[in-house]
Amino acid sequence: MDDVIIIGGSFAGLAGALQLGRARRKVTVLDTGLPRNRFAGHSHGLLGHDHKPPLDILAKARQQLARYPTIRLVNARADSVSGAIDDFSVLTGEGESLAARRLILSYGIADQMPDVPGFAEGWGTSIVSCPYCDGFEVAGRHWGLVWSGPQSPNHVRLFHDWTDTLTLFADGHDIPPDVRADLARRNIPVVDGRIIGIAHREGHIATVNLDTGRNVAVDILFAHPRNKPSASLHESLGLATVDTPGGIALKVDERRETSMPGIYAAGDLATPGMPSVTTASWQGTMAGIFAQQSMLV
Repeated sequence: MDDVIIIGGSFAGLAGALQLGRARRKVTVLDTGLPRNRFAGHSHGLLGHDHKPPLDILAKARQQLARYPTIRLVNARADSVSGAIDDFSVLTGEGESLAARRLILSYGIADQMPDVPGFAEGWGTSIVSCPYCDGFEVAGRHWGLVWSGPQSPNHVRLFHDWTDTLTLFADGHDIPPDVRADLARRNIPVVDGRIIGIAHREGHIATVNLDTGRNVAVDILFAHPRNKPSASLHESLGLATVDTPGGIALKVDERRETSMPGIYAAGDLATPGMPSVTTASWQGTMAGIFAQQSMLV
């Protein structure tokens, strides 16, 4: 029996495995090799790895984990989870049955792309979601923001640290009059009409095509499509969730423990509104430490 099985081996999962391996705990990490940020050419904001391709960072991390004899990395999907604290069972897609005293769920989320031609093709390059991840590289240029709901005005204020040139695309939504007045006061134009296509050019440049016949080019387009967990294991376990502006997230306490004793969660799966490799890494680290401490006798 493992001490911990970690489901999801991107930044959060591997960070948790590192702490557990250094504590000489027996760990199995299950991963399908499809991290959320695989569409991005570079990862930013992670100390010591700034502006490196995310897949390269993960490959290096796996190499470093190889020095810990109690860590096993398995390229497999977790099909089902059952049991309770000190006696969890995980069945993989290859039919292997595993057992562990604790679980860490870090299988991330999947962005739900709108059915707009060109959106999925530009995701991670000319269409991004996080200014902390990509803002510095396009600072001072013309940014576009697709209205996604009540959180959009907060994004407008946040973006001011990176650019003074911002265009808001209503995308067919009714923007409240008080918000429109505030945008006018900030000299931020609002482009009405629904987005029907996005064309891309070299670099980050995206041209937004509208059903009004108007086409507007921006140097980078920020959008915040809703997301959902990339697997449904938490549903079969009956874990408590919270509905955030970005999507569904697992509810965790200050120790990263979910509503079921012995199961911890880290990364985008537990904080979809903060997509950051730095956030995922420290959460995975804490999940690993708290899982280890919960097994002390």
